[in-house]
Amino acid sequence: MNTKLTNIFKSTRHFLGKHSPEILTGIGILGFVSTAILAVKSTPLALDLIEEKKERLGVKELKPVDMVKTTWKPYLPSVLLGIASTTCIVGASAVNHKRNAALAAAYSISERTLIRYRDKVIETLGEKKEKDIRNSISQDKVNENKPTNETILLTNKGNTLFMDSLSGRYFRSDLETIKKAINQMNRELTYQHYVSLNEVYGELGLKNVKNGDIMGWNLDSGLIEPDFNTCLADNDEPCIVIDYMVEPRYDFDKLM
Repeated sequence: MNTKLTNIFKSTRHFLGKHSPEILTGIGILGFVSTAILAVKSTPLALDLIEEKKERLGVKELKPVDMVKTTWKPYLPSVLLGIASTTCIVGASAVNHKRNAALAAAYSISERTLIRYRDKVIETLGEKKEKDIRNSISQDKVNENKPTNETILLTNKGNTLFMDSLSGRYFRSDLETIKKAINQMNRELTYQHYVSLNEVYGELGLKNVKNGDIMGWNLDSGLIEPDFNTCLADNDEPCIVIDYMVEPRYDFDKLM
């Protein structure tokens, strides 16, 4: 019995910890709605108190200070509930901020580790063998995610088959068009200090992706460097897989 209670407690604690931003936000929204309802319900009582106060003082209008002194009690519950609701919303934002900061830190560590690993592979095996390894990895990606006529996107910018390694999407374009698009994005990167992944996709003639506005590149990471690896699709059609020497990051709009 104790073991079951312990497991239930652990599961509940895990659920609350994992979904705390959503829970706090929901409580905050519900609290604001309740605050408005309480305020409306308190208004008739506050108006009666104001009339009683005016009769007792023999005046037609109360001074602002007297108005507050007369009506603060009926509105106190709604004020306290409003403060609590605001605290919940702020708390949810703080939790999300901490999680995003932790995610960004973990991503930066992984990125540095990957760069060191890549440099060591080049140092040990040479650039040609390292390039062969990347081509082999790209071929595996194509084999695992084979293109079909239904999945190939048409950009009206060429007929060469490409695969974007980040989104796994196939599209037709040409190499010069893509290089020109990347150069344009690097100019934007130089002027604006950062560009989002969706901005790059837009320049390539592709639709936005779900997290494309919260991922991107900034000048701290350097310019966008595409890596083109040639593979073969099922029908032996050449397919160029686009990788990136520096992948987009979540905190791209925050310069160091």
